[in-house]
Amino acid sequence: MKRFSLAMTGALALSLASSAAYAACDEVVMSDVGWTDITTTTSTVKQVLQALGYEVDVKVLSVPVTFASLEKDDVDVFLGNWMPAQTGAIGPYLESGEIEDVAVNLEGTKYTLAVPTYTYEKGLKSFADIAKFQDELEGKIYGIEPGNEGNDYLVGLTEENKMGLGDFEVVESSEQGMLAQVGRAVKAEKDVVFLGWEPHPMNANYDLKYLTGGEDFFGGEGVVHTVTRKGYVEECPNVGQLLKNVKFSLEMENEIMGRILDEGVEADKATLEWMQANPETVLGWLEGIETRDGKDGTEAVKAELKL
Repeated sequence: MKRFSLAMTGALALSLASSAAYAACDEVVMSDVGWTDITTTTSTVKQVLQALGYEVDVKVLSVPVTFASLEKDDVDVFLGNWMPAQTGAIGPYLESGEIEDVAVNLEGTKYTLAVPTYTYEKGLKSFADIAKFQDELEGKIYGIEPGNEGNDYLVGLTEENKMGLGDFEVVESSEQGMLAQVGRAVKAEKDVVFLGWEPHPMNANYDLKYLTGGEDFFGGEGVVHTVTRKGYVEECPNVGQLLKNVKFSLEMENEIMGRILDEGVEADKATLEWMQANPETVLGWLEGIETRDGKDGTEAVKAELKL
């Protein structure tokens, strides 16, 4: 009788543990660092997850806070690990195993300093040329949000007076604030140097060139990884498989981001309309995927998102 009781107790404990793990997967906590490309991809996956029956909580956090939150298990998923630019920031977490690399979700990215083509044609073609244009640039390099690893690298160059940049100021701002400054400079045909990247509508909106010389930090063409907190894919295998399946393209992101930034369309609306116009891409992510309660994932997403 005692043995039976112990067996029942063990089975009950296992059942409760399984139920708790299942319940923990009901809600997916994602980080959006506020860049329009990551807002786009996060919105896309959020809406697919919701169509599958999951609750999704998107937190707007900086990159350093995102990685710290993944380590503390306060965030489950981040779709915006740009590499190699974020190698230094994420490296220790990957080495410790507190953050896990799930998949590459985008290839062919660019991320480094850029200038208008008219400035490039004047001779500002590399990081080593920036100091020669100090007066024309008013001693300023335009970055994005404070704490961003790209900004930190540029600030380090100025603080250490590398490449003659000791008298330059890195102006930290939001993506929108930086682009507004670039837009004003381009309209007036003034010289300006700023952090640029692709995918982004800036590549279509402005005739720009990317500088060489920052490859030791920014690399050449890059990739974007999907990363999660430790053990998440094993705990929540259905969501984990979806995260492995999801792949984006430069064309997709540029198109959606253009609608958000240039036309003022709200991010969820822009991504949903893109998915409805390109259902084959979304349905390709759903192989082997079920709804939260174990039903056919493809049929649920088609019905919920009207694909």
